[in-house]
Amino acid sequence: MSFDDDADRRSFLKAAGGAAAATAIAGCLGGGGDDSGGDTEGGGTTSGGGGTETTGTETGTETDNPSTETDSPGTETGDGGNESDGTQGDTGGGTLVYARGSHSSTLDFQNSTSGEVAKVTEQMYDSLIGFVPGEATLTEELATDYSLDGQEATLTLREGVTFHNGEEFTAEDFIATFRRFTDAEYQYYAGDDYVSAYGPFTFGSWIDEISTDGDYSMTISLTQKYAPFLRNLAIFAAALHSKAAIEDDSIDLSQQAAGTGPFQLENLNDGQGVIRLSAYDDYWGEGPQVSEVVFETIGQNSTRAQSLTSGELDIADGLGAQASQQVESADSAELRSVEGINTGYMAFNMNVEEFQSKQVRQAISYAIDTQAIVENIYAGFADQAAQPLPPNVLGHNEELDPYPRDLDQAQSLLEEAGYGDGFSFELATFQNPRGYNPSPLPTAQTVKSNLSEVGIEVTINQQSFDPFLTYTAEGQHDACFLGWYTDNADPDNFAYVLLHPQVEDSKLTEGQDWVSFDTEGYNTSNRAAWANREYMTLVEEGQATYDEATRKEKYTQAMQIAHDEAPWVYLDHAQELRGVSGRVSNYTVAAIGGPYLNLVTLDG
Repeated sequence: MSFDDDADRRSFLKAAGGAAAATAIAGCLGGGGDDSGGDTEGGGTTSGGGGTETTGTETGTETDNPSTETDSPGTETGDGGNESDGTQGDTGGGTLVYARGSHSSTLDFQNSTSGEVAKVTEQMYDSLIGFVPGEATLTEELATDYSLDGQEATLTLREGVTFHNGEEFTAEDFIATFRRFTDAEYQYYAGDDYVSAYGPFTFGSWIDEISTDGDYSMTISLTQKYAPFLRNLAIFAAALHSKAAIEDDSIDLSQQAAGTGPFQLENLNDGQGVIRLSAYDDYWGEGPQVSEVVFETIGQNSTRAQSLTSGELDIADGLGAQASQQVESADSAELRSVEGINTGYMAFNMNVEEFQSKQVRQAISYAIDTQAIVENIYAGFADQAAQPLPPNVLGHNEELDPYPRDLDQAQSLLEEAGYGDGFSFELATFQNPRGYNPSPLPTAQTVKSNLSEVGIEVTINQQSFDPFLTYTAEGQHDACFLGWYTDNADPDNFAYVLLHPQVEDSKLTEGQDWVSFDTEGYNTSNRAAWANREYMTLVEEGQATYDEATRKEKYTQAMQIAHDEAPWVYLDHAQELRGVSGRVSNYTVAAIGGPYLNLVTLDG
């Protein structure tokens, strides 16, 4: 079975292909990692299990706890699902408390690119494909078998899975989920102002047709060969809603949830920044091993670390230097780390006249002491960056070095560009710590001080994370801090998602390597508004080949261009750090997907 009729399919495809990227990135820009998002997560060279292709959080300026006011406790509760038969979902009991620096702005993975959202939705929802905890390897989730051959992906779906609302999972749920995310002609489309940028770049622009053979066999035809496709099906934004929930107008999926995951929603308290989940007894997979998971928001890093070491918390993320030292010196908890797959950066908005000059962008890159930022502010928990791709992702160009601090070279380039007397701009930053920028205000102050030495005046505009994402997605910034955790360990997830405008060629201006934020179909995750044709061609060619050596060469060349053209100041690649209580067992710090809280057990 496919869409209802050819006319319906054609209108759907037209709408999906032109869907605009409507919301901000955090992946992402704020999330990925083991607390996924994107910001999501791996080297990008591991073959996907079952597939035919390869490759495929916060600390710093310490802020007051943003959740001091109390609202009515929780607004929605999840449906209880079916009774367990005793074979799945047995719990060992106990409440697991997970603390982070920011609250989730929504419970709908189609409504956000934030890693803070992904941390919670990954507990309640499943995707067709997943990642082995702690690895970049693909594994079965709601699909028990999958392959990609040419322009066709074939999937066999898992039988006997129920959503938290009691509905049985079938291929129709995937189709409804996909159309809600990408099809403006669909009755239940979530809306251009609601859906996130993940819709088009994950699969909306690549899927030509979906056909099913019964409830549990599905074939997806692509518009072209697209190497990251199976890995895209594993990211948090590709999870599945229940078709019944989508079609129920009384359900607000940004506040309610009905997934197939190991935990279901019990209580959402936006006022206090607390989300409470309970074990789903009819879960199809392993676990959960605890009865409850509580996500708490504690904005101040030192307070989060202190709460962990005093036994009030079980896992804390977003730890920077000082808070990490608190955890390391405690007897009741330990600091765990793994190599991250992320990039922190300062994006130039090339709609600003001064930043349209490559010499100006390079001058600022030479003037900012990224080495001091990494070594002194991030205290050795990160390495300097020289390009968008982290070292453990296919296509990372090992020949590139970070821009060294060279004030003479910076001044010379500014004079060459006609800005020898300097200029001024606003630097937008977030308040709460991110793994790739654990100390946003001290980092911004360092940038301001560094640039003052070459006559550039910087005004710092610090905002809470969600308003900041909206502000920068609308292109209101001159320059901004951001970062990205990979969603799938594929180079496309950085190179295309963050620095390709994703607009039709006819929308680009000849001889101009930037584009306006209000251009139809513009990819707002490209906060630099960069549109370099040579770079774009290489990235597109990298998408369209399944040969790993060819892909590596394409992305390596693209990284050289990104380094030389400097649409960003490349800051760092950070480790993934977690503070873990001594009573926690079987917790894996993962750079992709997760956190895998269904596997965690509590002692005592």
